[in-house]
Amino acid sequence: MAADPRTRTVYVGSYADGTVYRARPGRAEAEVFLPSGTDGRHTANGLRVDALGRLWVTDSTAGVAVYDTATGTRLAHFEVAAGTAARFVNDLTITPDGTAYLTDSIRGVIYRVTPRQLAAGSGVLTEAYDLTPALRPRPAGAFSLNGITSDRAGRYLLTVDMTAGDLYRVDLRTGAVRRVALTGGDLKAADGLDLAPDGTLRVAHNVTNTLTRWQLGADGTRAGLTRTVTDPSLQIPTTLAHVPGRTLVVRSQFDKGGPMNPGTGTPTTFTVASVRGL
Repeated sequence: MAADPRTRTVYVGSYADGTVYRARPGRAEAEVFLPSGTDGRHTANGLRVDALGRLWVTDSTAGVAVYDTATGTRLAHFEVAAGTAARFVNDLTITPDGTAYLTDSIRGVIYRVTPRQLAAGSGVLTEAYDLTPALRPRPAGAFSLNGITSDRAGRYLLTVDMTAGDLYRVDLRTGAVRRVALTGGDLKAADGLDLAPDGTLRVAHNVTNTLTRWQLGADGTRAGLTRTVTDPSLQIPTTLAHVPGRTLVVRSQFDKGGPMNPGTGTPTTFTVASVRGL
């Protein structure tokens, strides 16, 4: 999910078929913005709107595409290098200088797309940071990196290892990777991240139906848990976006015939929850 602060429009992607929906301000029902299969897209799991109003959409099977929000025209696309068998391009963040950073949940790397690359229109995703040496050992086939966000000043990235429950800080000046010291809890099953300018970090934990709020230290090396909300009605929350006065949360229903329980259940109507006080 991505919220455009300029227009207050919200975009939501379908992991099942790659459709991207658009919810306009004041309307309770979303409309199709990019139909299933547009530009060969199979999934739409990470979305962001950049400062120029362009919509970035990751396809976990391939890479990322960038669209004009006014016309739906694809402006650029970048893919994982050919021959890379195992990959899962998951989430992304965009720093103040216009650079996009994307996580790969299987490979444990962060890709980068610079403004110069964006202007070129297409290319191979550049591997900017390999976090594998820093990650804790995990079961074979388990995901690691998932959600990613960045601070308003463009000093660092924060990304979560959803299996181990760790949060990592990547220094954008030096490239140094360090584990953030967490107080009061962990980030197991953490999926989407949202970092506010005041250092408030909001997190969606999928299989536990939980939302947490953390307060980051000034340099992003420490974070303390300040609130936890757990409710089955969140229906496996996969991401969230904080907008004025409330937090919007995607209810994925991944446990109803989805990737977290493919053989059981049938999803009901897909909805976005509005949570106040988080």
